[in-house]
Amino acid sequence: MQKILDIISKKMEQAFVAAGYDGAYGKVTVSNRPDLCEYQCNGALAAAKQYKCAPIQIANAVVSQLDQGDFSMCEAVMPGFINLKLSDRFLCDYLEGMRTAEDFGVDKIGAGLTAVVDYGGANVAKPLHIGHLRPAIIGETLKRLHKYLGYDTIGDVHLGDWGLQMGLIIAELQERQPELVYFDPDYTGEYPKESPFTLLELEEIYPTASAKKTDPAFAEKAHVATFELQQGRRGYRAIWEHIMGISLPDLRRIYGILDVQFEKWLGESDADPYIPAMVQDLKDRGIAVQSEGAWVIPVAEETDKKEVPPCILVKSDGSAIYATTDLATMVQRMQDWAPDKMLYVTDKRQNLHFEQIFRAAKKSGIVKETTVLEHVGHGTMNGADGKPFKTRDGGVLRLEQLIRDMTDFVRAKVVENKIVSEGEVEETTAKIALAALKYGDLSNQPTKDYNFDLERFAAFEGNTGPYILYTIVRVKSILAKYGAWEHLPMGLPANVYAKELMLAITKLGPTLETACRTLSPNLICAYIYELAGCVNKFYHETRILGEEDEALKAGYISLIGLAKNVLETCIHILGFSAPEKM
Repeated sequence: MQKILDIISKKMEQAFVAAGYDGAYGKVTVSNRPDLCEYQCNGALAAAKQYKCAPIQIANAVVSQLDQGDFSMCEAVMPGFINLKLSDRFLCDYLEGMRTAEDFGVDKIGAGLTAVVDYGGANVAKPLHIGHLRPAIIGETLKRLHKYLGYDTIGDVHLGDWGLQMGLIIAELQERQPELVYFDPDYTGEYPKESPFTLLELEEIYPTASAKKTDPAFAEKAHVATFELQQGRRGYRAIWEHIMGISLPDLRRIYGILDVQFEKWLGESDADPYIPAMVQDLKDRGIAVQSEGAWVIPVAEETDKKEVPPCILVKSDGSAIYATTDLATMVQRMQDWAPDKMLYVTDKRQNLHFEQIFRAAKKSGIVKETTVLEHVGHGTMNGADGKPFKTRDGGVLRLEQLIRDMTDFVRAKVVENKIVSEGEVEETTAKIALAALKYGDLSNQPTKDYNFDLERFAAFEGNTGPYILYTIVRVKSILAKYGAWEHLPMGLPANVYAKELMLAITKLGPTLETACRTLSPNLICAYIYELAGCVNKFYHETRILGEEDEALKAGYISLIGLAKNVLETCIHILGFSAPEKM
């Protein structure tokens, strides 16, 4: 379905041509003076120089060629602006098209294309902390957005499950329980199915081991254990499997609370088998060169305004690093899925790393030249005071605790205000808390830092998730009282508030496309906040269920029903849903 701006621009281009001017001057934009008009065209000002006549003369000639049935106002004003307001019939017909079309007629710009979204970045054996919130929910939203726009989407958590942290755990476990059969190099039997540690014990083992990295002897033991694990030592592989078996269910549980769903739970270990052949190929083709004992891929370009160091492929001691694994992961993804686009959602402080990786991937031919590679670098979440978010003892707050704090805060409000019956408290609380948490984050530009404010994010008024939910629930209540409404045709806008709401609905497609192109979920938040405001203004200024004219009432119901459906679609993309009551 064509976007409404494209339709109006096409009509304007035809009017320019009919008046004897180049149709390229007929571009129409949303008015920057909504008090004067809804849309505007400034093409006559630009055409004046080419045609050597006054802009107002051109504007008047163009206006005379426009179909007056499409506009309730089309006028030329000095010095040569063309101001437009859509006719009620034109707008009604357009919204009826949206109402009856699949997915509101939004263009499937990704049809036939595959997008991989690499997000989450969880490390096995470590609990998720607040730093994992932003990549999880930004990545989930971008994945859902791409899917809605027609892409075949694959979300991959890309676990950190193969690095030094594994060697640290193995080394610490050996110091504590050297008698375990896993450490006997001559053992050939079956290893125990039951893990030698619990999740709580594992979460204590890792930080203890990590704190010992400054001890040269322990650090060496951990590095050797990492190397032997990666080389396939049976006992260490068995310990690794225990770690994975204990950690993954807990990670899935917490991501599940956030309604973050990965299509693939792959990790660095899955990319490891691709590394030897990839490295050898890059050496053989001269893509990788030696530098101070290491193998690197030079990626600097003449146009660089700052230094871009070579991408290190293999360190001087022969070991692989993150860059090696990331490139091998690309090899795996290209072989398995041949994606047209790969998005990486991580902290923006990794910008240089991904710049090096992307250039190396293109230079080496690991990905096609046409493959889109984007790093969605996000800012950090700080406390309400603007300082880094810490626990009372100065540690890093666990993500599960942050979710619990928000849930407890919202539950208290739900119970105090008696929003729902006792039996509905928990389900309603969970939905409102998730909306507050996600919207509070996503409404900020991804690259910006923001302050986490429990009270502000959970407020039922203002630019918040609960306010959006409240708007949806209010409309649901009206629709339930009316009865069957799903097939009611769109009516003409009966007042200015109805028209404002209709115009807001038409912005859905352009908003989603722009959010996808710029990788900015905050644009969707801004859109639904505007749309919810229009819904509430229309509700307050219009007698909907009390309208005596049944045809007029049906038009009202159809309009707010469409608005509700659009809002629900958008919050699904953002990763939350509305309760039945609020």
